[in-house]
Amino acid sequence: MTAQVIDGKVFAAKVRAKVADHVARLKADHGITPGLAVVLVGEDPASQVYVRSKGKMTVEVGMASVEHRLAVDTSEAELLALIDQLNSDPAIHGILVQLPLPAHLDSDLVINSIDPVKDVDGFHISNVGLLGTGQKSMVPCTPLGCLMMLREHHGNLSGMNAVVIGRSNIVGKPMAQLLLGDSCTVTIAHSRTKDLPGVVGRADIVVAAVGRPQMVTGDWIKPGATVIDVGINRIEKPDGGTRLVGDVEYESCAAVAGAITPVPGGVGPMTIACLLANTVTACCRANGLPEPEGLTV
Repeated sequence: MTAQVIDGKVFAAKVRAKVADHVARLKADHGITPGLAVVLVGEDPASQVYVRSKGKMTVEVGMASVEHRLAVDTSEAELLALIDQLNSDPAIHGILVQLPLPAHLDSDLVINSIDPVKDVDGFHISNVGLLGTGQKSMVPCTPLGCLMMLREHHGNLSGMNAVVIGRSNIVGKPMAQLLLGDSCTVTIAHSRTKDLPGVVGRADIVVAAVGRPQMVTGDWIKPGATVIDVGINRIEKPDGGTRLVGDVEYESCAAVAGAITPVPGGVGPMTIACLLANTVTACCRANGLPEPEGLTV
């Protein structure tokens, strides 16, 4: 068996096209332009790349992009004051504070200062609670992207046995809640799970988000299962260079699975696409308009 490759780049392009279409209708029918504000503190190189990419794609789909780049020594009070200003700005529908923040800033305090309805990362404690109780919330972008790809591939997920490897607040826990919401039978596993290969081997859906390069091997995978690899790890090549790999050993798993996401080019492109989708959703909710079909849970 050779697994079908779930191409995240292609699927993310479809999501962005849906976002652009909805943005155009919001402008034409209601005179509203969704606005996304991104706050970057410091000069972390990876964060700068992410912020540039987010800004570029925000503009490409027709939304308003606002960037606030703050010095690394920005005080907590200054950052909170900016967030309060953005919370009060009716032209801003989504607020994202790029993580990680410098060590002197309390990330939880900062994230929880964002208005929950503008929290397009879905990290605010109120959104976490709403998701956990099955209520309408802003959903973290990476798990939302994974769910979209699973729905696209399988259609109905009801009754499927799903294992999420990883228990982070950003991916593992919300992913499990989303799968429960689609009536899967869900196990949250992690590096300390007893007989982890045996647990994974019973799953129809495996979501690997544990942060260990190539941890999941083909002999763990149930034949025909769908494997969603959230991991992004940089490892050394024999020639001294580096390459990106996931939490899944791709070649051995692809030989057994029914479908699999590659790394790079799988889950990664969906994260920014879902950030744009969340911003449109937040805009619609703020204006009492129907939510965009196919872009929300």
